[in-house]
Amino acid sequence: MSQVCEICGKKPAFGCNVSHSHRVTNRSYRPNVQKVTIKDQNGHVRSARVCTSCLKAGKVERA
Repeated sequence: MSQVCEICGKKPAFGCNVSHSHRVTNRSYRPNVQKVTIKDQNGHVRSARVCTSCLKAGKVERA
């Protein structure tokens, strides 16, 4: 499944887990993307993958 927000373009970021003994392993930070039904600019109803920060900020008009 694609982990990219269709509104803001947020996508997975990569970094490192650092343990108490400072051993470093790779990890990824994934945005919390949900599938929701929205109205786009033309007024059409469609489903989109939107991150929860965009939903909370009201950047999406839900149908």
